Amino acid sequence: MSRIRSLVVVSLLGAALIPTAVAAQEMIADTTDRKQPLTSWGMQFEELEYRYSDDDEELGVWSADFFYGTDDLKVRWLSKGEYAIEEQAYEGLENQFLGQVPISDFFDAKAGVRFDTPEGPDRTYAVLGVAGLAPQWFEVDANLYVSNEGETSAELDAEYELLLTNYWILSATMDATVAFSADRAIGIGKGLVSTETGLRLSYDLVDRAFSPYVGVVHERKYGDTADFAEADGGGTEDWFAVIGARIAF
Repeated sequence: MSRIRSLVVVSLLGAALIPTAVAAQEMIADTTDRKQPLTSWGMQFEELEYRYSDDDEELGVWSADFFYGTDDLKVRWLSKGEYAIEEQAYEGLENQFLGQVPISDFFDAKAGVRFDTPEGPDRTYAVLGVAGLAPQWFEVDANLYVSNEGETSAELDAEYELLLTNYWILSATMDATVAFSADRAIGIGKGLVSTETGLRLSYDLVDRAFSPYVGVVHERKYGDTADFAEADGGGTEDWFAVIGARIAF
């Protein structure tokens, strides 16, 4: 009789412990999964727009970002370009291939190569930079470039978004380029090269995945770069009306 009681007790204990063991295994598996870096991929067009200038110049412009990786390491392909519609030629075409890793809660470091096909000879650059969220919620992207010809330059991009409502967003952007040495072959002078400032009003149609916008952009060249542009028959300052969309996948 005592043996039967023992078997019953053991059976009851086993029945009680099995769900606990299963739950423990599920918790361990869940914890292990969460510790594994999640791989993600995507693409976005921060700018995909048509520009019309005050001197009747028409441009197609884009700034795209394709990425793959984890929070610990991402591989990115950045593409920027300006296409002159009437001349049917690229005014500028830039591609960067980068590796990016976090260095703080708000900033990432990145390094890679950049390939340019501007008006004139092509250029290849080594790239070193940081990107992230600065105080007051400014998005900042700063890069140092060293070309295959030995010229060095730096670029600072900053953006601030003001949420007027849950759907209407006003974005202010500023891009500035500084050259530490001249590259006359591609029209770059030493010092402050150029700035581009923009103001765009967008409407969020699909949860930040598709946001059409209208706006205005101002471009200006400075110093020796402006002198080179004038010597080559070009302008040094332009205002553009823009219409486009931000797209993310």
